[in-house]
Amino acid sequence: MSVRVVVADDHELVRTGFRMILNAHPDIEAVGEAADGAEAVSVAHRLRPDVVLMDIRMPRMDGLEATRRLAGPGVACPVKVLMLTTFDLDDYVYEALRAGASGFLLKDLRRDDLVNAVRVVAAGEALIAPSITRRLISEFARRPRPPAKTPPPLDSLTAREREVLVLMARGQSNAEIAATLVIGEQTVKTHVSNVLAKLLLRDRVHAVILAYEVGLVRPGTP
Repeated sequence: MSVRVVVADDHELVRTGFRMILNAHPDIEAVGEAADGAEAVSVAHRLRPDVVLMDIRMPRMDGLEATRRLAGPGVACPVKVLMLTTFDLDDYVYEALRAGASGFLLKDLRRDDLVNAVRVVAAGEALIAPSITRRLISEFARRPRPPAKTPPPLDSLTAREREVLVLMARGQSNAEIAATLVIGEQTVKTHVSNVLAKLLLRDRVHAVILAYEVGLVRPGTP
């Protein structure tokens, strides 16, 4: 079945371009579009797409607020949101992920990367551009966040799962974690799934944020 996508951007040419790129692939269908955040929420509720491509800066309601209403904490039936922006700013990245976004990419990405990102997010995975992962970690190093009021039960993790969580927080991919720990990549995927399940996290992006917030990983340490 096709991955159904809604494109939300206040520039008509951008929306048209994204739709043309996505519709060129038989497994993806751009089913709707929106010119601002409020319209994005309305269209997404009506069409229930698999993924919403969401710009950040839009009139009436920005992409961050729209994402909170579609995928934020307490949303009964969240929609997967993939943020796309020209603004590589720390606060945008952090707030987008806290709002419930499953991915954050810059608009200067190649068309193949855009298509792959939609597929990855639709499959339930999280995706952040490598440069943005570095910026996210840098944000914690520059302005550390206080620990969460109620830390999750990290004791439920095995020693190996804690190792995997730490390496995830360092921005390593599954392949890099496998090489670091000298284990198979499929084994890494199993550990990642266990970490998310035990800590009641939706995806690895939020696992990275949590690892810093509870002090499991400290900014600036090797």
